[in-house]
Amino acid sequence: MKKLLLLCFLYCNIALAQNKGIEQYNEVWIGQSQNSGQSMPCGGGDIGLNVWIEKGELLFYIARSGTFDENNAMLKPGRVRVKLSPNPFEGNDFKQELKLQNGSVLISGKNGDLKTEVKLWVDVYRPVIHVNISSNKAVKTEAIFESWRYHDREVKGLEKNEGSWKFAPRNDVKTLKDNIAFKGNAIQFCHHNLDSTIFDVTVKQQGMDAVKEQMYNPLKNLTFGGLMQGKNLKPAGTTKGHYLNTDFEGWKLASIKSAPSQDIEIYLNTQQTTSVNEWQQGLQKVVQEAEANAKTSWQKTADWWKQYWDRSFIYINTDKPNNDTTAWQTGKNYQLFRYMLGCNAYGQAPTKFNGGLFTYDPVFVNQQYAFTPDFRNWGGGLMTAQNQRLVYFPMLKSGDIDMMKPEFDFYLRSLKNAELRSKVYWGHNGACFTEQVENFGLPNSAEYTWKRPADFDKGLEYNAWLEYTWDTVFEFCLMMLETERYKGDDIHQYIPFIESCLTFFDEHYQYLSRKRSAKALDGNGHLVLYPGSSAETFKMAYNSNSTIAALQTITKRMLALPDSYLKGDERLKLTGLLKRIPPLTFAEIDGHKTLTPAKSWERVNNEENTQFYPVFPWGIFGLGKPGLDTALNTWKLDTLVAKFRSGIGWKQDNIFAARLGLTDEAAKLTTFKLKNSGRRFPAFWGPGFDWTPDHNWGGSGMIGLQEMLMQVDNKKIMLFPAWPKDWDVHFKLHAPYNTTVEATLKGGKVVDMKVFPEERRKDITVMPGR
Repeated sequence: MKKLLLLCFLYCNIALAQNKGIEQYNEVWIGQSQNSGQSMPCGGGDIGLNVWIEKGELLFYIARSGTFDENNAMLKPGRVRVKLSPNPFEGNDFKQELKLQNGSVLISGKNGDLKTEVKLWVDVYRPVIHVNISSNKAVKTEAIFESWRYHDREVKGLEKNEGSWKFAPRNDVKTLKDNIAFKGNAIQFCHHNLDSTIFDVTVKQQGMDAVKEQMYNPLKNLTFGGLMQGKNLKPAGTTKGHYLNTDFEGWKLASIKSAPSQDIEIYLNTQQTTSVNEWQQGLQKVVQEAEANAKTSWQKTADWWKQYWDRSFIYINTDKPNNDTTAWQTGKNYQLFRYMLGCNAYGQAPTKFNGGLFTYDPVFVNQQYAFTPDFRNWGGGLMTAQNQRLVYFPMLKSGDIDMMKPEFDFYLRSLKNAELRSKVYWGHNGACFTEQVENFGLPNSAEYTWKRPADFDKGLEYNAWLEYTWDTVFEFCLMMLETERYKGDDIHQYIPFIESCLTFFDEHYQYLSRKRSAKALDGNGHLVLYPGSSAETFKMAYNSNSTIAALQTITKRMLALPDSYLKGDERLKLTGLLKRIPPLTFAEIDGHKTLTPAKSWERVNNEENTQFYPVFPWGIFGLGKPGLDTALNTWKLDTLVAKFRSGIGWKQDNIFAARLGLTDEAAKLTTFKLKNSGRRFPAFWGPGFDWTPDHNWGGSGMIGLQEMLMQVDNKKIMLFPAWPKDWDVHFKLHAPYNTTVEATLKGGKVVDMKVFPEERRKDITVMPGR
């Protein structure tokens, strides 16, 4: 009998361990928050909420993808405050839980014999926020929409960094007021951009007025906002107050009568409209569609999150009793950050590296920044490609390729404007995408610089960090190509974009060479990539290896596409370009061959280890490939590599280490990235070099962990190439050619593996434990 009980006990424990799913990582708080800096993320579709209970009141900020004002700042539609009477959150029993399995935040409170549960969730398929309140007794509800934009606000000094003015010599920058009013038994709020925006100023500054009418302008008449309402709620006047550093006005809805349940809905609409009336018509369609689908919207949203977690995961050391281990924490925070990315699955704009949808009052990031909740450093509609790429690369292996579309659309919309730059300034073809590029494809006006020498090239940013930093766009070209290889997506729409980016480098560097010389190419028939740049670090570079590796890889990948993608003349043109791309250059340290940033450079401006860009993202060097010893020599011997090595922010050294099979270094740097943030929500990292929550910090952590588990090279799949022996793991990741691999490693041994399709199992190599 004892043996039977023991076997039953062991079997039940094994079954429970095997059944642990994403819910094991739910974030649970049993105490209220002190402020917005201790908020919890919630979201779906393209909406993010920062949720917290403070002094017995529920508060949440609303953010939505694509809400850019005249200054190209990403404005939050507002803040909502919910008060209940009698108040269940004034007792001693309290719980707030992020329920990853269905994307909701569940808050429960008990005060005496009053018990209340509040569920917040966002409809994945339509822009609607739901607050569902249920109590065991009738309570009164007050729902207040609070706005700090009830009047125009001056934006001065460092606060200008929230938009595109940044450090521009202009002192009349304002965030203009919203239109907010009661509408029947609801509250309507919106921001309607004027005809003239930072777009117009930037076009004029950069000498593009002659082609302005041809250009894409995402800011003109952009209107965003929404409607808050709930059955059994009616207008109850306005309030005024301060939250932290910012004054606000509130529009209040209150219960018509006490009730044991109360639902609140907030409907959002964002579109370019010539009038607010036209925007209201669009908003009404959102309301009508939501009401028509009210009975099924929760279940469909919960189902979406279920498939999201089913399609990819990484669970580390879940069966070990001490769940506060570094490795377990790494697995949890990987999942928490992926949740945050999933909240902007279908946005009009990409997930921003500098906070995504989850920024909060900036004073909790930097005490000097006593600004409004709209603030984030490094701009709103402004994109920094070197940072953005780290947010989107991990979506390939996590199988979230559908979520990459907003980033790709950002570039497709901007293509015409980037091509016009080349025509206007230099008279040749191709799209010139700079670093610090606006959501309309032009360089940021402040980084372009207002005080410029009169004879300085109009196409260049007069900026020591950004000049000639043009090759970062190729990483998004690579992602576009990878969606075809990973998932079999039809990428015809991306081919002209990729061709245009390649054309720019081919034609521009021949153009520059002809200005200096009678020859367009060097003595070997190669492009002379000078002046160039190796990221923001190795400046005025000659034949930057980051550029050469990009050109080689993208051109070869284009030529490897099926015939249906390229016409004969296009293929011929690419074949000619491939011959003109110079070879990578190398250095020597202590008699050992090493990778180098470029053939030569004039100064070191930043601290990026671009020596390893041929390792990641370009995959020319790495495990199982020629020249691995050269890359390892660089890791060991290059003093700048050692000096710049770190896990903070956008640093990629954890990824490089994983791709080189350096298990200890990869584990150390990746666990540093994915350890608890030190803030109440574990995945609110930062600010690093940017802002909090730092999404390129989380993204680079995700990439590193994925590369430790699985690396791919065309059809080859290597499992556990840099995985510590003492980390047990159950994972499911995606590989090229519509392949998924799910495996369990225990005690350094693979105890289970599922490969789909099964025929791909032959392409898998299980690497020896390290």
